[in-house]
Amino acid sequence: MEWKTENNKLKKTFTFKDFTEAFGFMTKVAIVAEKMNHHPTWTNTWNTVAFELSTHDAGNIVTDRDRKLADAIDKLA
Repeated sequence: MEWKTENNKLKKTFTFKDFTEAFGFMTKVAIVAEKMNHHPTWTNTWNTVAFELSTHDAGNIVTDRDRKLADAIDKLA
């Protein structure tokens, strides 16, 4: 599944085997996001992690920073 743009946000949901696998993925994303100083809006319910990426400093629109973070997230999944 590709990232989709909706309401000025990049959105994607990932599904994992269980909560532990989903949480491990979130931990990896958190480390990368912190290094990029670009923190996602996300939710986790059991085995799913959903993202909504936008750049708050740019007026809550999708920018290259969001696309770079999305690419990094895809590589971790």
